[in-house]
Amino acid sequence: MAKTSADSAAHDAPSTPTTGKGRATPTRAEREAARKRPLVADTKEAKARARAELRERQEKARIGMANGDDRYLQARDKGPQRRFVRDWVDSTWHVAELVMPVMVAVLLLMFVGIPAIQVYAYLVLWAFIIVAVLDMVITAIRVKRAARAKFGEDRIEKGLGFYGAMRTVQMRFMRLPKPQVKRGQRPA
Repeated sequence: MAKTSADSAAHDAPSTPTTGKGRATPTRAEREAARKRPLVADTKEAKARARAELRERQEKARIGMANGDDRYLQARDKGPQRRFVRDWVDSTWHVAELVMPVMVAVLLLMFVGIPAIQVYAYLVLWAFIIVAVLDMVITAIRVKRAARAKFGEDRIEKGLGFYGAMRTVQMRFMRLPKPQVKRGQRPA
């Protein structure tokens, strides 16, 4: 007699019938461990996406600050009076802008083995610093005077002169927010 596939399946089946789900019931600790997951997904993709978004926001803020957009400026740089002072300072040449290059030149001259050159370089540096400080004081006075003329005597913010003087010390290409006016172009 020929065996059919149904007969072979009946012989291969276990002799005892299977009851239940076919596996042991998990313990409570196993169930709790299976349910545990982090509150915030710490996947590599999520971290990479968060870093990319952070980089994008920082780049947008850097560009906005460089362009003088009030939304991205620090508190010390915000406001129409500060913008006026920045534009006023950026529109003119100042001796104080050259402090860093002169200091580098004097530092290089200090490596020359001739004492007379070292002494004269040191004296020139001090004379230059005195002239730069005088330029800063004059700039502060002129900035405050221009701001009073534009905004009114009673509406002037404190610290405008110091803000303008400190901006003159920075070399033009290193200033943040970047200059919005060309030299010789007076602010309105």
